[in-house]
Amino acid sequence: MKKMLPVLKNKFFIAFAVFVVYGAFLDEYDMFTIISQRSKLNKLEKAKVAMSKDLVETKETLSKLKYRSEVERYAREKKFFKKDDEDIFVISYE
Repeated sequence: MKKMLPVLKNKFFIAFAVFVVYGAFLDEYDMFTIISQRSKLNKLEKAKVAMSKDLVETKETLSKLKYRSEVERYAREKKFFKKDDEDIFVISYE
């Protein structure tokens, strides 16, 4: 304990300790802000990957919809369109 007492009285150590406390806890960009920003960035990058997959699927569907038969198939399968003399039964599992 006696050996640590002169170190604690050292003005450079005190300045360094104040700087570390200020930088870690009191600054505008403290370590908690940085951690939360990184977690938000990771979530956004995951969302970006998911959106890019959806974009590829949408472009593929759009390229298929250039043909009349594909438009009819898409309307029947995805949007549940029907002809006048048809009935549609939708079965969903929850």
